[in-house]
Amino acid sequence: MTFAKRSLVVLALALSVSYSASAFNPGAFVRNTAGNALTGNKQAPVFGRGAEVSSPTAIALSSTGGAKAKPAEEPAGGGLLASLQVGIYFALWYLFNIAYNIYNKQALNILDYPWTIATLQMATGIAYFVPLWLLGLRKAPKLNASELKTLIPIAFCHTGVHVGAVIALGAGAVSFAHIVKASEPVVTCGLNYLLLGEVLPLPVYMTLLPIIGGVAIASMKELSFTFLALASAMLSNVSSAARGVLSKKTMSGKKIGENLDAQNLYAVLTAMSTVILIPFMLGFEGLGMFKAVDKLVAAGDYTKKSIATLLALGGASYYAYNEVAFLALGKVNPVTHAVGNTIKRVVIIVASVIAFKTPMSTGSIVGSSVAIAGTLLYSLAMNASKSKKK
Repeated sequence: MTFAKRSLVVLALALSVSYSASAFNPGAFVRNTAGNALTGNKQAPVFGRGAEVSSPTAIALSSTGGAKAKPAEEPAGGGLLASLQVGIYFALWYLFNIAYNIYNKQALNILDYPWTIATLQMATGIAYFVPLWLLGLRKAPKLNASELKTLIPIAFCHTGVHVGAVIALGAGAVSFAHIVKASEPVVTCGLNYLLLGEVLPLPVYMTLLPIIGGVAIASMKELSFTFLALASAMLSNVSSAARGVLSKKTMSGKKIGENLDAQNLYAVLTAMSTVILIPFMLGFEGLGMFKAVDKLVAAGDYTKKSIATLLALGGASYYAYNEVAFLALGKVNPVTHAVGNTIKRVVIIVASVIAFKTPMSTGSIVGSSVAIAGTLLYSLAMNASKSKKK
């Protein structure tokens, strides 16, 4: 599939996600060959077909199986123990997120098969939560056919969040993908108004200006800019915003299934998204990635074990950072979580620039700083608005 066709497919998917939302009211293990595996900018993959950030914790905020989100818990033992526990959760959240972005980018740089990689990463989560259910370490959710049907449009959006991010990370620099994903609040406000008729206070809308301006500046000055990376990151944004709106509209105030807390809801959506991704993967890429792996091994540059390890680490770190994010969310108030989420994005950008030696122009640095600051102001303004309504 040519670059232009791939770009059009991504844009079409972004539009289809928006339409479905309205209709129904997300190096260390491979060798560096010619710099491909570890370089920050997209280069021709070793073997490819033709020559991947709203935080998932937004689900927990918008829907927890029909129940209200639990207030932040403080462990017994006083403030010191509580602070230590929160610090560990946030450190693991950042660590797993950084690891995911690095492993993901390395895999995409040697294998230009984003749909296959996204599917494998999504499926990896099943190997985590299914044993927990079978061993009784976590209560398994119980859903009937009607309740599963309710979750289908949300699962499609969940799929778009992930595959859009994976394609964006493969098509451009990690830093650029996260800069564009910082514009998600703009999409969220638009969909909330169009689908829910929600009008927010003026201060909230004012915070969108630095986000829009910052992303525009960063895009114009981005040295590794590609249209596919921009379109894919926006697909992720639209899907994430639509997922939140659909969760709020279809699940708010309703009890859906049994044992469907935030973590189990994420697990169910992960399983459903895996099923959704498989036919798309086969349609766009077939089993080409597995043949490409054989060619890489035959060339002597990699072993099947090293490639499998890289892909497994990408999938494991993807699910791990989402799991820890839920734990962190349950221990802090919304303002602290908003600040932590903003810092997380900065940490990922800085870490990716260092790991891949990605060059960033002055304009890109200024634009990304303004956009990320805007997302923090947006989160704080939204929390202030919600506090006044209580």
